[in-house]
Amino acid sequence: MSLPEVKYTQLFINNEFVNSVSGNSFTTINPTTAEKICNVQEADKADVDLAVKAAREAFKLGSPWRRMDASQRGRLINKLAGLIERDAKYLAALETLDNGMIIGTSFGVMIGSARQLRYFAGWADKIQGKTIPIDGDFFCYTRYEPVGVVGAIVPWNFPVFLLTGKLVNALTCGNTIVIKPAEQTPLTALYIASLVKEAGFPPGVVNVLPGYGPTAGAAIAEHMDVDFVTFTGSTEVGHLIQQASGKSNLKRVALEMGGKSPNIVFADADLDYAVEVSHRGLFNHSGQVCLAASRTFVQEEIYDEFVRKSVARAKRRVIGNPYLKTTEGGPQINQEQVDKIMDLIESGKHQGAKLECGGKRHGDKGYFIESTVFSNVKDDMRIATEEIFGPVQQLIKFKTLEEVSERANKTKYGLAAAVFTKDIDKAISIANTVSAGIVWVNVYGVMGGPVPFGGFKMSGIGREGGEDGLMEYLEVKTVIIKQPGQVNKL
Repeated sequence: MSLPEVKYTQLFINNEFVNSVSGNSFTTINPTTAEKICNVQEADKADVDLAVKAAREAFKLGSPWRRMDASQRGRLINKLAGLIERDAKYLAALETLDNGMIIGTSFGVMIGSARQLRYFAGWADKIQGKTIPIDGDFFCYTRYEPVGVVGAIVPWNFPVFLLTGKLVNALTCGNTIVIKPAEQTPLTALYIASLVKEAGFPPGVVNVLPGYGPTAGAAIAEHMDVDFVTFTGSTEVGHLIQQASGKSNLKRVALEMGGKSPNIVFADADLDYAVEVSHRGLFNHSGQVCLAASRTFVQEEIYDEFVRKSVARAKRRVIGNPYLKTTEGGPQINQEQVDKIMDLIESGKHQGAKLECGGKRHGDKGYFIESTVFSNVKDDMRIATEEIFGPVQQLIKFKTLEEVSERANKTKYGLAAAVFTKDIDKAISIANTVSAGIVWVNVYGVMGGPVPFGGFKMSGIGREGGEDGLMEYLEVKTVIIKQPGQVNKL
């Protein structure tokens, strides 16, 4: 298929596409070919100041956005969902161009993003407080109010889905937002910005600033007029954002970060099914998924057969042109990620894991890596402790439930986990003891708008999705009223 036309390359501030104050731009690269797509305007601190000012003006009491009925906010969000559905094929093609995601996944992400918007649109006029029967002659109630100006920093692995998730939570609650998409993947974010304007959102409510983390991202995290920062990305950057909050105005922070998720397969599981789901749980989007099944523990009775079947499945995986429907695996995002993944593969070989297949670059252009499987992996190896974020499966042997429960938690991360078994007692035991924000039983990676998602330990702070996710974007205010006609005494 022909490559999609790039329609927007400027910053989006106050409902207008504008050049950066500095006039600087950066190049975005097609990871499939390692060739330039186009130049995009580069935001820095001066642009963040302008965008935050626009967002603050849009949030003022009496502004069209603050005066808007909650039901009307829901209608605008639904309209944006419809526009994404209308342009889903174009958005998918653009995402694949800039990100390398295979086209079937890209299209599914667009439909899923629209569905996510529609779910939260229904919440807009259903956010309500409580009445509280406190002692004395008083009437007490709570109300939920928007936090204010939200700063959102979005990663490159699922640009549209993660952008719309943060966007819709902010808008549903009545906030305004300044979004920094990843510098590797700015193109779909800018197109979504054009749809925000087409849908009819007032100026300043949504602002999109492509730029680099140390400049634009840091300016958002440090800004004294940003009330809340929501970030998805690496644990290292999450540390910096939390530090910036403490050094500035103690803004609220929500962090969804790295993972090294245990995927536990007991001997009584459906073997072929567990092999296939574990394969997809790791190799989906070329391993570039924070919740990837990156530590697969297999009970010793079935370990050898599981390894054999997993290796055969990895060798069948079709890697190549992400626009072809037969392709299962696309490229990594850039050369930096390729170098990191290859270094970890070399560490696995050096530390004594058995390289069953893969382990090399794939093809003669672009950022492709072969589907790689290691067996005989030990818990203290780098490939078992560090987030690889690439197509590298680690197969680890275990004996008992008690043993694997303890080993699964020996990580600084706690994002996701899964267990495959026909024994409900084993399933519940693992679900109750593993330190993870989400646990799947006999399935992997199932998500949805109503589902809260986030991490334990160094995988994050806060939740996204469902009612729990909305609460991150709201302040709770308590109001206590002295009842009229009562004796004035305290």
